[in-house]
Amino acid sequence: MSLSSTLLRASRHPVSPPKPLHLDFLLPTFARSPANIRYASTISSSTDGAQATPPKSEKKKPIPLTRAQREFLDSALRVNQAGELAATLIYTAQTPPIVRAHPHLRPLMKHMHDQEAGHFNTFNKLLAKHRVRPTAMYPLWQVAATALGWGTAMMGREAAMACTEAVETEIGGHYNGQVRVLLEMMRGMEERGEEVGEELKSLLETVRTIRDEELEHLDHAVDNDAKQAEGHEVLTNVIRSGCKAAIWVSEKV
Repeated sequence: MSLSSTLLRASRHPVSPPKPLHLDFLLPTFARSPANIRYASTISSSTDGAQATPPKSEKKKPIPLTRAQREFLDSALRVNQAGELAATLIYTAQTPPIVRAHPHLRPLMKHMHDQEAGHFNTFNKLLAKHRVRPTAMYPLWQVAATALGWGTAMMGREAAMACTEAVETEIGGHYNGQVRVLLEMMRGMEERGEEVGEELKSLLETVRTIRDEELEHLDHAVDNDAKQAEGHEVLTNVIRSGCKAAIWVSEKV
């Protein structure tokens, strides 16, 4: 091939000049290319951000109840279950004679009885869950509650309602006392930095709900002439005294 033909072919297919070799990593920072500097700063900022992320704090574990707190809960559940047993039996005994004489009270008597039965079932489950024994006075309270319900119903509608008024007054005050103790217990735990367990919170809400329903029964009794019962003051004072004694005994035995 002649020299002229070779030169002609080279002119038709020019050779690309070699790419320059970048050795920016050997240069000082101020002399590096902007693209490389931006790339390095991006890596640095993302790395710093990952390092600056604070570690997640571990969730505090609930602290076991003290002996005093456990004893309070045991006695509270025991007496609540006994009280709801008595209330259910009172309405069970009152309902037939009251409804027979006053048919319009059937829905009210059923409503109050069903709520008390629901309360009783709730505390039965809580006793089993927390392994709390029922009161040893269980058989006696069954007889006493049935006799109280039947006896006041035989005295008339007003006396039966006065019985509800007296019982619910004591039970409502009793539950209010438990709510105060539970709130103080939980406040103390929070002040010590302890985690309040869900079971304790749930128990507080359960007691509050049942208390409100018991006070609703009190209002129903007053609206249905409880205070018109013959010997109202004597009758309600006797029943309230009996409730106080039953609560005290059930807490201990």
